Amino acid sequence: MVRSPLLRERRGGNMAVESRVTQEEIKKEPEKPVDREKTCPLLLRVFTTNNGRHHRLDDFARGNVPSSELQIYTWMDATLKELTSLVKEVYPEARKKGTHFSFAIVYPDRKRPGYRVKEISTTVSGRKGPDDSMTLQSQKFQIGDYLDIAITPPSRAPPPPGRMRPY
Repeated sequence: MVRSPLLRERRGGNMAVESRVTQEEIKKEPEKPVDREKTCPLLLRVFTTNNGRHHRLDDFARGNVPSSELQIYTWMDATLKELTSLVKEVYPEARKKGTHFSFAIVYPDRKRPGYRVKEISTTVSGRKGPDDSMTLQSQKFQIGDYLDIAITPPSRAPPPPGRMRPY
């Protein structure tokens, strides 16, 4: 999105044109919708835990991966809510209202051997959230990266934000 230039007055009465487009806006590429009828899906390797914590990075070391792997065929425009639904199909205990799904991308470290992790967002079963429509593509996910999902049961999940406790 290109904004109109902003006129600023310099010393000496000269006018200068200054752009209001930020570097961040220049770097942002518009997300292109994926035609799921014509585009081949990618294999998304998903690793889950049910203790509310993500896997340790050394679980991915030396060619190893955690044993809790789900393989999902999907597209780069898959939303976190869509992925949450697929995980709930496999794990019935995660279907309970209030279950939290914390998403992280695990990707190879370019500077040294091993992996890095980037936590991206959380969805909640049975509740609409601001990041439900976030896509893999919007988070710079690349084919070959892993997705790590920490599932927290409702009994251990933090209280919803903005609500006062009844005491």
